[in-house]
Amino acid sequence: MNLSRFFIDRPIFAGVVSALIFIAGAIAMFRLPVSEYPQVVPPSVMVQAQYPGANATTLAETVAAPIEESVNGVENMLYMQSLANADGNLFLTVTFRLGTDPDQALQWVRNRVEQAVPRLPEEVQRLGVTTTKSSPNITLAVHLLSPDGRYDANYLSNYAIRNVRDRLARIDGVGQVNLWGPGAYAMRVWLDPDAVAARGLTAAEVVAAIREQNTQAAVGSIGAAPVPEGTPFQMSVSAEGRLRTPEEFGGIVLRAGHDGRTTLLRDVARIEMAAQEYGVRAYLGTEPAVPLAIMEAPGANALDIAANVRTTMEELKRQFPEGLDYVIVYNPTRSVQASIDAVVRTLFEAIVLVVVVVFLFLQTWRASIIPLLAVPVSIVGTMACLYLFGFSINALSLFGLVLAIGIVVDDAIVVVENVERNIATGLAPREATYRAMREVSGPIIAIALTLAAVFVPLAFLSGLTGRFYQQFAVTIAVSTVLSAINSLTLSPALSALLLRPHGAQADWLTRAMHRVFGGFFARFNRVFDRGAERYGHGVARLAGRKTVVMAVYGVLLLATAALGKAVPGGFVPAQDKEYLISFVQLPAGSTLDRTDEVLARMTDIALAEPGVASTSSYAGLSINGTTTSPSSGLGFILLEPFERRKGLGADAIAASLNAKYAGLEKSTFAGVFPAPPVMGIGSMGGFKLQLEDRGNLGYDALHAATREFIAEAAKEPELTPLFSTYQINVPQLRVDVDRIKAKQLGIAVTEVFQTLQVYLGSFYVNDFNLFGRVYQVRAQADAPHRAHPEDVLQLKTRAADGQMVPLAAFARVGQAYGPELVTRYNGYTAADLSGAPAAGYSSSQAMAAIERVAARTLPPGIGFEWTDLTYQQIIAGNSALWIFPLCVLLVLLVLAAQYESLTLPLAVVLIVPMSVLSALAGVWLTGGDNNIFTQIGLIVLVGLASKNAILIVEFARELEMAGHGTLDAVLEACRLRLRPILMTSLAFIMGVVPLVFAHGAGAEMRQAMGISVFFGMLGVTLFGLFLTPVFYLAMRRLSGRPLHSAAPHADGAEAARVGIGPECAEHRMRRGAVQQLARFQEVVQRGQRADLGRRHPAQDVLRAQLGWMVEPGRAQQVAQRAHGVEMELVDPGGLVLRVQVAPAARVLGGDAGRAAVGVAAQRLDAAQGEHEGAAGVAPVRAHGQGAGDVERAGDPPCPGQADALAQAQPDQGVVHQHQALVHGHADVVHELHRRRAGAALGAVDHDEVRQQAAFVHRLGDGEPFPGMADGQLEAHRLAA
Repeated sequence: MNLSRFFIDRPIFAGVVSALIFIAGAIAMFRLPVSEYPQVVPPSVMVQAQYPGANATTLAETVAAPIEESVNGVENMLYMQSLANADGNLFLTVTFRLGTDPDQALQWVRNRVEQAVPRLPEEVQRLGVTTTKSSPNITLAVHLLSPDGRYDANYLSNYAIRNVRDRLARIDGVGQVNLWGPGAYAMRVWLDPDAVAARGLTAAEVVAAIREQNTQAAVGSIGAAPVPEGTPFQMSVSAEGRLRTPEEFGGIVLRAGHDGRTTLLRDVARIEMAAQEYGVRAYLGTEPAVPLAIMEAPGANALDIAANVRTTMEELKRQFPEGLDYVIVYNPTRSVQASIDAVVRTLFEAIVLVVVVVFLFLQTWRASIIPLLAVPVSIVGTMACLYLFGFSINALSLFGLVLAIGIVVDDAIVVVENVERNIATGLAPREATYRAMREVSGPIIAIALTLAAVFVPLAFLSGLTGRFYQQFAVTIAVSTVLSAINSLTLSPALSALLLRPHGAQADWLTRAMHRVFGGFFARFNRVFDRGAERYGHGVARLAGRKTVVMAVYGVLLLATAALGKAVPGGFVPAQDKEYLISFVQLPAGSTLDRTDEVLARMTDIALAEPGVASTSSYAGLSINGTTTSPSSGLGFILLEPFERRKGLGADAIAASLNAKYAGLEKSTFAGVFPAPPVMGIGSMGGFKLQLEDRGNLGYDALHAATREFIAEAAKEPELTPLFSTYQINVPQLRVDVDRIKAKQLGIAVTEVFQTLQVYLGSFYVNDFNLFGRVYQVRAQADAPHRAHPEDVLQLKTRAADGQMVPLAAFARVGQAYGPELVTRYNGYTAADLSGAPAAGYSSSQAMAAIERVAARTLPPGIGFEWTDLTYQQIIAGNSALWIFPLCVLLVLLVLAAQYESLTLPLAVVLIVPMSVLSALAGVWLTGGDNNIFTQIGLIVLVGLASKNAILIVEFARELEMAGHGTLDAVLEACRLRLRPILMTSLAFIMGVVPLVFAHGAGAEMRQAMGISVFFGMLGVTLFGLFLTPVFYLAMRRLSGRPLHSAAPHADGAEAARVGIGPECAEHRMRRGAVQQLARFQEVVQRGQRADLGRRHPAQDVLRAQLGWMVEPGRAQQVAQRAHGVEMELVDPGGLVLRVQVAPAARVLGGDAGRAAVGVAAQRLDAAQGEHEGAAGVAPVRAHGQGAGDVERAGDPPCPGQADALAQAQPDQGVVHQHQALVHGHADVVHELHRRRAGAALGAVDHDEVRQQAAFVHRLGDGEPFPGMADGQLEAHRLAA
């Protein structure tokens, strides 16, 4: 069944199908999650442990190493990194491959950690080792503050913990809520070491007393069964176990003497409810604040999270005490929303530009509305498939929709343009639509299959690159398939309904548009016609110089390869995300107060910088955002929205601030870095690597290698200065215990270390309950007793004789240096290095420079590994190196299967390298790099280049199968397809123009893709129009196989010779007849459009055609015969007449040799009707059976009727009589083209040519058409 014909006859059915597609997409569109990118952040699991009082080295060796040994090699692990800092906190992050189930990864790591717990120090086991899914992507940060200064940071922090954090954590899509600042309340027991020693107590005894008396007791009940009979009550028994207030803790009894004297905790300590941690101070601008960082769960909708957080905070604000407020300043989703809005805006801009192009070429509102209706159906319908696949609305899927606009409108344009072309020959709109769909259904299906072959394989790629490709590829592929369905159903149905014959009376809107744009359209058509004519001549000349063309093509291939090497590589382009990251590193050993002062000065400088809206800063927080260090500080610089700082990008602001921070303080590093391109992968933009101590050379050797590496990297022009947080020169105190003396005094070494741990560390004792929550009890020496190095030796413990002995009696303290933060990467001690490409260089060039530096500087035993986003770039490799050839190969295979040829598809795919050449040229000229978005654009160009080539190759192939010569077929295909190719290409190019000139959020991504596709499409259109015909001729010559489907002149004798029955021979002869007539009619149309169609309406052209094809005096007679006859072209396989008044028998007596082509065709139909019984063909109705229907009927059964061949002779006569007409008219057309070619600037008067063609030449009498002498042509040319 003919699918298009089915829907042409049932337009409501077609509309319902499209409406259902649109509705399904509209419903899905509002349920799809929205994010900046697809889910490209690898899942990770974080293991946390605490060892209060331990330094970084101790923590790394006693806690990190055992856990890493157990976790290493867990399924699907990519890498692991641990951070052990001087405050006793360990963070181990295990990163897994993309696609790993986060819950499964959590279980794998948890099982491995449980195996390592028994090997950890007792204190670590008591505090517990936690394993959680990590959420590295900060969706936004909520700051609590007290505008009037009524509340301190400790109050704000605990209010947030009790009343805000849990509510935010319950919001759908939130993974974690982290609080940066003082943290939760704790019962702080500030011990006075002198008072403790004076009472003969040790630090360990104080801790034991607290644990003894602050304990939760389960003391049972009375009256519980079994009890004696008659027991009246059952009651539970409670006792004051855990204490609650500082006063209650102060009453803890440390010692009770027989004389009634007691020592209480308040006698030796100051007890207060204070903060658990003091390592970080947070500020919003210059005011103290407490931030709540909301971390997004994998697969969550970031924009929904941000909206729900704002709603929840407004609800909570109504319950805030007076003097408490909140502010949201760090909100990356604002940039995400702005980027999505910009892409949506680009989408509508592309639609408007496509509308302009369609209207320019089709020039009627009826024709223009049809392809424009294809856009919402295909674009919105794609959303349903995205929802079914579990995808999201993000930059990649929206880019796919932007590019799909030009693609989905192309198929509808091809349909409408072909219908209009057939209407121009005199066919009614419905019959013109029938014929047009028979002509273009094949190319539409071929294009859909080709584009699917290009994009579908991308959906099966893995890794980060695969995630970027997948959603884009599926979006394009689905929209293309929906477009093909739309073009085979809705577009032809609307064409038959909306389009009108060219001679019909115009409606009021058409008349109004003609009055406004008629003059412009006329000028445009004249220019286009002249250009089309010159294009035809150009293709004809190139066809005669195939060797030269192929040689030039070879040179262009070499240029493509050279340009591919010249364009630098890249990955994800850096972007302006409306915020910057600032970091300060003071000299080793600097206090938190000093860091706070420097960070405050940086804040003042940033707030005075144009384009900066606000800042948030965190003294004591390291660059990784996880560990603390008193000598480091981290900050976020929030920029004004794009519309308020036009011309002032994030890079420019960062450069200005870096210049001002340079002289901030001696020996201090202060810098501003861009935001990471992909949130959740890395803490800042640029690249990151780890130098690893693989030979166990020690901290000093690793530090020396790091310093040398940084110094050598500074000499590379591709790199900005590198930065490392690895320091081993942090001043430390080393306590050396003389173990012999300690034993002589009866003091256990463990007791010495416990004394140091309690007094100098923040020692965890146990827990207490308050406000319905559980808090910690921490013991530590009061600040005055741990302020100076000599204070260490004044601490006392008890000897065997009961005397309190200072540590100075058996220990000494010396100056030492060591790391403040120990980083381990994949089991090795490591030093992190961060940097960025220098201006004008890409990430690939910077990475190559790093590898050169590593090769010449790293000593044996020291290696390096990339991490974060750079690691993802490395494992992704250059996917384009094999993806691109694979896509081309699949296109080749699909076309080979469709054409049943191995050479003809080459005529299509040989143009693909020209798209790469043009795209890379555009990238190189604009200073871009070959990043992932550029590569996606190149993949798009494979399909688009093939699409344009298919339009030419498919039509040339059909014409050649209909009997045309190879050269004639390809030239005719170029002429017929020029307009739709230019229409579709220009529509696509205009659709990506908004991407090329993008600005604002996400502009870097849009420009990267837009530039490659824009220049690539320009190039492939230019190269393809001229090279594809040459490729077709070359491949046809290489094949050497004819494409003719049947010999048009086979007679009965030949048929009998090869054993074909007379009925089959008669039927094939009939098909040959209609094919010959079809070819003749094509020549007639060519003459019409080339000359008469230039200045006369279609009705005049038809009358002129009838007049110049009969002998003098017969024009009126032919006109009478043709009265009431509507000529209809169906397809390249035949002609058909719909007779409305006169039956076929009325014209059978005419002279076939001198009759108009329409009358001759009518006679052929009548002859077919007379022989239907013998041939077994369906009856030819007087009102219309097309030759295409006859042709599709195929060879009928051959029953062996002896007289069938003789009865078929009238048909053969018709064929022979019209062969003369074909050749005669071809001479006419050739002479007309010769005259115009000779008169390059139109010196020959077209009216004169028309008069000679219409009234002097009598084709029916076989008179030769008068040729113009070469000298006369030359005179015209010189005159021009």
